[in-house]
Amino acid sequence: MLLGTVIGNVWCTKKLQSLTGQAFLLVAPEGHQGPPLVCADQAGAGPGDQVLVVSGGGARVAAGAHVPVDAAIVGIVDHVER
Repeated sequence: MLLGTVIGNVWCTKKLQSLTGQAFLLVAPEGHQGPPLVCADQAGAGPGDQVLVVSGGGARVAAGAHVPVDAAIVGIVDHVER
């Protein structure tokens, strides 16, 4: 899991039928941990929101067993204590 900030939307007019209804957002990982990720939004996040992202098998569980995604937003962060 990682924290990130939503920096934009991703629009796909042509996609697999199993992706229909999925919203995709561009997320910048916190601490510049690599390039932005395209994430299936499962939490209703929007631009500027700090979010919790899962990848790999966790993303497929969050989005649904037959949805081919590698990263998914599973929570909108209210507060982080360091």
